[in-house]
Amino acid sequence: MKCPYCSFTDSKVVDSRPDKGGAAIRRRRECESCGKRFTTHERIEEILPLVLKKDGRREPFDRMKVIAGIQKACEKRPVSVETIERLVDRLETRLQEGNEREVPSTAVGEWVMNELHELDEVAYVRFASVYRSFKDINEFMAELQDLLKR
Repeated sequence: MKCPYCSFTDSKVVDSRPDKGGAAIRRRRECESCGKRFTTHERIEEILPLVLKKDGRREPFDRMKVIAGIQKACEKRPVSVETIERLVDRLETRLQEGNEREVPSTAVGEWVMNELHELDEVAYVRFASVYRSFKDINEFMAELQDLLKR
């Protein structure tokens, strides 16, 4: 593991423990050159399906892209980073268990919206407004009225 301070390639593991969800290992390392400590997180490399975009392109599932979109929707809302991480963990598990080689981006977006609806209705509306690309205020109001009916 390359040291983030001096770029030396050898470090020793000082402490190792599972993260909160048990899906990764948190390791404290010490650089053998400069002696500074840093933390790494190790997770199993999982085979996830390609995401089929609306324009026909295919791209690998990007966990960080999904997290960024959810974080934007949850900005200034009482939703913790850990809650968002667990939400995306559930999405990844669902994608792995589906055993599909490709999944439409619309399916990913709908699943995230359903999760956000249960988590925080303001975040849900924010995400939906971007995801569904509302053309005008009437489409936005229709979505809000749907939300109020549920």
